[in-house]
Amino acid sequence: MIKVLSITSECAPLIKTGGLADVAGALPLAAADQGCEMRTLLPGYRAIMGKLGQTKKVATFKDLFGGKATLLACKVAGLDLLVLDAPHLFDRDGGIYIDATGQDWPDNPERFAALSFVAAEIAGGMLDWSPDILHGHDWQAGLTPEYLHNAEVQTPFVFTIHNIAFHGNCGGEKLGDLRLDPARFDVDHFEFWGQISALKAGLMGAAKINTVSRTYAEELLTPEFGMGLDGVLARRKADLTGIVNGIDTAAWDPQTDPNIKPFKSPAGKAANKKALQKTFGLAPSDGPLCVLISRLTEQKGIDLLIDALPALLDQGGQLALLGSGDPRLEVALLEAAATHKNIAVKIGYDEPLSHQMVAGGDAILVPSRFEPCGLTQLYGLRYGALPLVALTGGLADTVINASPAALSAGVATGIQFFPVTAPALSNGFTRLHDLYAQPKLWKQMQRNAMKQKVDWETSAAAYRDIYATLVEAGSAQ
Repeated sequence: MIKVLSITSECAPLIKTGGLADVAGALPLAAADQGCEMRTLLPGYRAIMGKLGQTKKVATFKDLFGGKATLLACKVAGLDLLVLDAPHLFDRDGGIYIDATGQDWPDNPERFAALSFVAAEIAGGMLDWSPDILHGHDWQAGLTPEYLHNAEVQTPFVFTIHNIAFHGNCGGEKLGDLRLDPARFDVDHFEFWGQISALKAGLMGAAKINTVSRTYAEELLTPEFGMGLDGVLARRKADLTGIVNGIDTAAWDPQTDPNIKPFKSPAGKAANKKALQKTFGLAPSDGPLCVLISRLTEQKGIDLLIDALPALLDQGGQLALLGSGDPRLEVALLEAAATHKNIAVKIGYDEPLSHQMVAGGDAILVPSRFEPCGLTQLYGLRYGALPLVALTGGLADTVINASPAALSAGVATGIQFFPVTAPALSNGFTRLHDLYAQPKLWKQMQRNAMKQKVDWETSAAAYRDIYATLVEAGSAQ
């Protein structure tokens, strides 16, 4: 049994802002089937403390980056959690990363340094359980190797990049506040253009690095997608791999989903489509009903979607959208819905409604400029909502484009468009209409999609192999 400590800033079902939470919540359960005992270290945000049930105090800190803290152990939804209850860092209104005005919390460097520091303390034997492997997720766990070095702890650190756009940078004047070694504030460790970079610290200090799809791993080595760290990743190329995410196929199962009218074949989607149109106030239409569930940002291609909408709507297509984000994009979408009967927009997030949308949608849209893995297209495949996606990252790895060859071979599961521009997306909508107008072909694509393997089994085995390689290497020393 390989013991793993997962270090994450969010974890479903307790706290979620994006796909990281889904991965952090699903991987421990899938890894257990692969011979791994995984515990999850998570900040004790105000939003989750009331959801923990019975807890056990396992450690205390007199001064954890500015205040007292307690480490609590508990079990929630089958997950073994270690929750860092540090009120001065996490007990506050607002989001987990941003305040009520949408600005980053000014003490984010200290907040997530504390998470990484405690991970290193656990690796050093603070508890009666010590991990064989530390597995950190994104910049919030990136300083862990520095604290391992400071404590002279040799536990291997695996680092997963879910989105390289966020670096966790702060000024070099915080070296002392963050308990970092000034001698390591250099290009070979965590210095990035004169700043402390938590993400770079993780990349340089990790024994192995992975990201969440093979294509994104390749993209990260280029200036276009590397976000200034392509050179760092090129140095670590031998230790960089891509492992595509899976989804929780128990929570996302069209035959048992309590949020929808269950179905096991494409024919069963009709009742859900009718119900979804009613929910969004859309009249029946002969065209495809497209759904989009997303953060509303330019990264997600929402501006491209707005520009390409005529190509969807002019041929009878419809759009039902759920999400929130950039206020300008929210306003533009709401204005579009107000002026066109075949567009409906709900600002916010609603988990049951997202299930209803994937069940009722004919197609699911993911027009992202970059997408490390993407989960919504996997939900779409599972429920027969054919993905229309940009050719990038995990979208390239998980959707089989309806090319003439793929259609002839009977294996297509969706539509990819490239380049990632509004005209290319418009062409994608034209292709969507053409395919939808051929019911026999459309149903075959839906059947293909619903048969595609999207669970965690293969991916969890790949993580297990990384852990095992590092444990064996340590034993051989």
